[in-house]
Amino acid sequence: MVVCIAEKPSVARDIARIIGATASHDGYMEGNGFQVTWTFGHLCTLKEPHDYTPMWKTWSLTSLPMIPERFGIKLIEDQGIKKQFSIIEGLMQKADRIVNCGDAGQEGELIQRWVMQKAQAKCPVSRLWISSMTDEAIREGFQNLKDQSDYQPLYMAGLSRAIGDWLLGMNATRLYTLKYGQNRQVLSIGRVQTPTLALIVNRQKEIDNFKPEPYWVLATVYRDTTFTATKGKFTSKEEGEEAFKTIEGKPFVVTKVEKKEGKEQPPQLYDLTSLQVDCNRKYGYSAEMTLNLIQALYEKKYTTYPRVDTQYLSDDIYPKCPQTLNGLYQTKFGGIPVYAEYIKPIGGKALKKTKRVFDTSKVTDHHAIIPTGVIPQNLSDAERKVFDLVARRFIGVFLPDCKFSTTTVLGEVDGIEFKVTGKEILEPGWRVVRGDQGAKGKEQEADEDKKGEEEKKGEEEERTLPTFVKGESGEHAPTLTEKMTTPPPYYNEASLLRAMETAGKFVEDETLRAAMKENGIGRPSSRASIIETLFKRHYIRRERKRLVATPTGIELIDLIREELLKSCELTGIWEKKLRDIEAKKYDAAQFIQELKDQVTAIVHDVISDPSNRRITITPEEEKKKRSKKDKRE
Repeated sequence: MVVCIAEKPSVARDIARIIGATASHDGYMEGNGFQVTWTFGHLCTLKEPHDYTPMWKTWSLTSLPMIPERFGIKLIEDQGIKKQFSIIEGLMQKADRIVNCGDAGQEGELIQRWVMQKAQAKCPVSRLWISSMTDEAIREGFQNLKDQSDYQPLYMAGLSRAIGDWLLGMNATRLYTLKYGQNRQVLSIGRVQTPTLALIVNRQKEIDNFKPEPYWVLATVYRDTTFTATKGKFTSKEEGEEAFKTIEGKPFVVTKVEKKEGKEQPPQLYDLTSLQVDCNRKYGYSAEMTLNLIQALYEKKYTTYPRVDTQYLSDDIYPKCPQTLNGLYQTKFGGIPVYAEYIKPIGGKALKKTKRVFDTSKVTDHHAIIPTGVIPQNLSDAERKVFDLVARRFIGVFLPDCKFSTTTVLGEVDGIEFKVTGKEILEPGWRVVRGDQGAKGKEQEADEDKKGEEEKKGEEEERTLPTFVKGESGEHAPTLTEKMTTPPPYYNEASLLRAMETAGKFVEDETLRAAMKENGIGRPSSRASIIETLFKRHYIRRERKRLVATPTGIELIDLIREELLKSCELTGIWEKKLRDIEAKKYDAAQFIQELKDQVTAIVHDVISDPSNRRITITPEEEKKKRSKKDKRE
């Protein structure tokens, strides 16, 4: 008998239907030589400190660092989990072969391997590795089952990550709580959460310490068009007024009219982070909500595997794209064929193929998130919005580049130069599919707090200018406007995700950002839960879309002098090593040993700290204060 184990009951039912296991039993389905069972996500976890030795049950500085000689796993304490595991164990003990049908990623590999280890399965194991849950993908996957050993590096990377997080989280949390928490509250420290919190706190300090300074901008209106002085900002009012007097009453002369034509490529396909960024900016969805929505679309077979960090497709996907586009062509929402008009011009022709979209060398386990071609039915409003983003982005990569012309007009008044730029769309190309997605090239990447200013700027750049001729001149109306320098914006979830992706560097350029992903903080699939953890621990809170550190969060980062615990760059290096373990370029045992050494050093440094650092604000106290403030307001 072949035992197949999936990550969820719903996934197990789909697999069972395809392979003919149609008879239902308690905890599994059977038929055609198969038994299909399931987990509920994690059934097992790493053992807790007290499982290794009773002396680690009590929190004390003398027992730190806690470094087990050998890490072990145990069942999660839950009656439903214990019952399901007992069924799985019985099936695996009698199996001739096991097929691991877990999610095709690092976490999915870890979940099922731990269950098989705990069940002491001895038979050969195959791996189902698929990028979508369509019937066709499941059938193809079963025809091309892999040997479990092919995914050993993936498992070692997942195991190393789990052990690394245990070593740092368990030891540093107890260490800081005992040393600085005054026995009043737990101070939670984590390999990913603490550097993420540090990003928010450091940005907030920049804003708090920012001193706005005035500057003056000289501009003039000629033929209903505002030209701005190219000299830039005047740092003193007197200097600005002097320039103003120089040009007042003197004619404006057009000195140069330059028109350049250019092309704008379609945006790249979505990876999980870029989808979360767009959903946050456009709809205000949290990273976790977007992950849950795209996961639901994947399980309903409408989109491909979501927990990905590549924006490319492998070359073997290219022949399947016409079929996918055909599914989108037939897709209707509210009885309206929403994508047909965009697909019609490219239907029946050879699709555009570029390295910006199809590049097998940029794809490891999974490709970018795209529709499967299955026509979506009965989507919730939120699911439809996420699907729509993915669908439009996919259609867009096959449409022509957007062609535009940029007109730059220079003018002069008594030696002072002025400039205006206008942009005219000649052929919209891929922009027709943009719909109301609101992407204005790089303006789309602007922080929410600067949105109004950036959108206004974008509108000015995309307006068509009147026709100007070199040498023409006339009257104009100069203005001198006082402005103030502005602090950096607060993080919102979109900009924080970008910063996590690039280890703290907020990078807008797509190509550069892709190159820095290897050194990002956390995995795409884990970043949402890290942000949620910071909320739950009252280290951050939302103010509209802003992410604001609480007094507790700020104090915690101030307490931590050990750079290792809060450095984005160092955490990014750890992430790079984990990826290298997965790619067989780095040794897992070395990674764990380095972490053991680092944790030991941190424990020694903190215990020997002679200062009287203490945390003073507890989440409970802060909640009471906020509650009173809310009542007053």
